[in-house]
Amino acid sequence: MTAPAPVPDQSALARVGASVRARLANNAAVCPIANDAVELFAHGSFLAPAECEALCAMIDAIARPSALHEMDYASGYRTSYSGDLDPTGALVKAISCRIDALIGLDRAIGEPIQGQRYAPRQQYKPHNDWFYTSESYWPGEEARGGQRSWTAMAYLNAVEAGGGTMFSALGIQIEPKPGVLLIWNNALPDGRPNEATLHAGLPVERGAKYVITKWYRTRAWG
Repeated sequence: MTAPAPVPDQSALARVGASVRARLANNAAVCPIANDAVELFAHGSFLAPAECEALCAMIDAIARPSALHEMDYASGYRTSYSGDLDPTGALVKAISCRIDALIGLDRAIGEPIQGQRYAPRQQYKPHNDWFYTSESYWPGEEARGGQRSWTAMAYLNAVEAGGGTMFSALGIQIEPKPGVLLIWNNALPDGRPNEATLHAGLPVERGAKYVITKWYRTRAWG
């Protein structure tokens, strides 16, 4: 049988995956979310209440209609408001460094922390965080740091109703809880992008939902 052709950044994704996997396994504060398809973890108290409150205010100050590659806000696919938080600010810098230290990756390969805000009826339909290398946007993303490896996403507030994160292929729905950090590997152990990481930000029914997200690449960002 012929082995499948390698995909861009496959060896780097496998290497980064193994490194983070080993580090999280040795951290008693990090709990694996059991399933057979995706390396998915949670840290139950990563952010303090005061940090969450301050980050929500920062998001309110910079949030704009969220963008997607080759798809605009009017499409209705991603209807949140979002924006990159100032990486030089003391709080944002400290939290970014804590995420780096938790998963053991060099800050050079991390994207800026992005804040997102969802109002009632706003959502992000099922998507993967990794890039489809057959699409026209890939050469630009390849030059900016290559494929995404890991995602770290923290909830900042209690949502009155709705707004859960649904991992469609896993049948796992995670409800927002302030301070909780979710972490997942966007690749399979062999470094191929993992289709089972498909996930959605379900519509908010009442109130608002605030989150921050930090994505990691395989090479230096930017």
